[in-house]
Amino acid sequence: MDELTTPEGFLLRGWLPSDASAVLHAFAPPEMDRQTDRPVDDMAGALAWIGDRTRERGARTGYSWAVVGEEGEPLGCVAVDAVNRIHDTGWISYWTTGTARGQGVATAGVRALARWAFGELGLYRLEVGHRTDNPASCRVAERSGFAL
Repeated sequence: MDELTTPEGFLLRGWLPSDASAVLHAFAPPEMDRQTDRPVDDMAGALAWIGDRTRERGARTGYSWAVVGEEGEPLGCVAVDAVNRIHDTGWISYWTTGTARGQGVATAGVRALARWAFGELGLYRLEVGHRTDNPASCRVAERSGFAL
């Protein structure tokens, strides 16, 4: 499994079944409901979410990375999904845990992910969207180098 590091000291790695508790905790706030297409409200849901990310990676349609801190705990997620190999495009998404917000986790992760997607994955175009009611997400996109 690939791993990436950021200049800020974060590690990006694939999601592991042992991350299920962290995923469940991350999806506990109501605003996180819109970050997934099915509920993550118990350990089975968290494991299913991780399994979906693993299957996407295996199918080469999406690459989701846990952004991990010094203690080894997942602080957030950055992903390139909807990978289209005909046009070499992908869609960037990201989220952070409540305690990691405002610490540059998402920005560092998205920058590292974009470098990997353009380099190793060979994509030509990345798109990012954010909700108008989430100005922090807009700032992550801007600080990561995306034109708005």
